[in-house]
Amino acid sequence: MYKENAKEEVTRWKRKLLKRPSMAGRYTKKLQVKMNTMIPERVHTVVTTGIKNMVQATLTGTEHTANKEPMYDLSLEEREEKVRQLIKSYKRTAAAEGAGTGAGGILLGLADFPLLLGIKMKFLFDVAQAYGYDVRDYRERLFVLRLFQLAFSSGDKRIEALKRIEEWEEEYNYLPSKREYMEHVDWKEFQLNYRDFIDLPKMLQMIPGFGAIVGAAANYHFLDLLGETAMNSYRIRLFEQEKNGEDL
Repeated sequence: MYKENAKEEVTRWKRKLLKRPSMAGRYTKKLQVKMNTMIPERVHTVVTTGIKNMVQATLTGTEHTANKEPMYDLSLEEREEKVRQLIKSYKRTAAAEGAGTGAGGILLGLADFPLLLGIKMKFLFDVAQAYGYDVRDYRERLFVLRLFQLAFSSGDKRIEALKRIEEWEEEYNYLPSKREYMEHVDWKEFQLNYRDFIDLPKMLQMIPGFGAIVGAAANYHFLDLLGETAMNSYRIRLFEQEKNGEDL
């Protein structure tokens, strides 16, 4: 029964992802494009550098992979109970970090970008472990990046990102070596999508005083969104593996 409910949730989630943006959403997008031209160049530089470093570190580093033994022999319900606890814990951490950096205006606001990225990536690695996937394998770290990309993309990019998640099991066995893949990784695509998604709330976060409220709320929301994306994406993988005769 739990598994059937999870499958229904995946269906509803995919329907929501593919729904055409509302008028308010389209207006917000136009506002973001306009505000992009007003953002100081150093802000653009911090975000671009932060995302590039995050992508490279995720694929090659060991910071988040140490002691990440996958959790085996758990039911789907047990795994997702652990994931829900992770979401709750990381949302509090992200909100506290956003409130702290938002209270300090533009300089601390800039510091929020790499700090929040670190929280998000650690969260995703912990979620992968809870679902029984070994993030010491670079291919699993690549899947983590795909999740990140799906969570923080919109429009046609979101449709494309969802398709790549759905076809991951097919792609997994044909991925090149880590070194070969790293030579062609398109980190720029990640940072452009991410920047489009977060620009407006993060600009408001840099307003001294008011920024503390915005920072806490925005970071809380971003972790909530990331958690929903991660849960449903791993469900898609697990159900696909089950369909292929593998143990769930």
